[in-house]
Amino acid sequence: MYKNEFDKELMNGIAYKAYMFYGAESYLIENYGENIAAVLANGEDINKLYFEEFNPDLAIEILSQNSLFSSTNIVLAKINKKIPKKELDKIIEACNTNGDSRFILCCFGDADFKSMESSFTKKVHSVFVRFYPLEDYEAKNLLIKKAKELNMQIEAHDLEFLYTMHQKDLSLCMGDLKKLSILDDPITSKTINMQCFGLGSVHIDDFLEKLLLGKNINKDIYDLLEEGINEIALVSRITGFIQTLFMINTYLKLYGNLNIIEIWGFPLPQKIANRQASLAQKFSKDDFLMMLQFMQELELELKSGKVIDLNTYLQSKLRIFLKFEG
Repeated sequence: MYKNEFDKELMNGIAYKAYMFYGAESYLIENYGENIAAVLANGEDINKLYFEEFNPDLAIEILSQNSLFSSTNIVLAKINKKIPKKELDKIIEACNTNGDSRFILCCFGDADFKSMESSFTKKVHSVFVRFYPLEDYEAKNLLIKKAKELNMQIEAHDLEFLYTMHQKDLSLCMGDLKKLSILDDPITSKTINMQCFGLGSVHIDDFLEKLLLGKNINKDIYDLLEEGINEIALVSRITGFIQTLFMINTYLKLYGNLNIIEIWGFPLPQKIANRQASLAQKFSKDDFLMMLQFMQELELELKSGKVIDLNTYLQSKLRIFLKFEG
């Protein structure tokens, strides 16, 4: 089912025993899953089984029992690996057997989740919703809406700066809006650049420059990961930064001047633009190719589900990257 169809059903009060959310937009997957669970639970406890904690047998056990402390029995699961059909069908059967039970499944990553759609049919009072990449205007409207909900003083072009900085990752943008909302002053692109990824204890651009220049990043990466930065999101941020530098490098070779609006597409403080331009010119086209290949391979490894300790693995790989750069 498409998002628009599901939204219409929600407005008409149509509910299901089991829900599956997956696709290309992780923010929507997370947001819909959390919101549906909250509505169904109606203020009561939600059983949360996230990633390594998820076990089909445990989910079935929870859903098959009557809750001792609430009138509903909700399991909210987040996974990055496909669930075998036999086990998935048993989970949905448990929801249909126990009238108080509901199952919400949020699927992240690139596993073959589409093949799981066949378990979520109206015949068993279930539904799947596949999300596709949002158009830029849709994403920006969501950011504007969120900023208003948080009573933030922030202009549309500064929201666009945040959106571009995070390589159009809405999850990262929304997380940063929540962090920035505690500040009293109006939020500008300069504020965003200084405060995102930890509200100041680690300057993300300083970290990125150190990484690309082969300097010591041990404390920086420890602080970033300790502050809760998702490992995959951090790799995506590094990749995005390298892509931006490549774009700057190419533009300067073609035109010979630093046109902020044409390069970034929005107003950027001149000091930041000059700093990135200076860094961009230190690398060749082959350098950029090798760096991007390294980061893309690292991201695939982290998303594969084969890496047990993402934090430690990421730190070790970035230290290899430092040697590779040197």
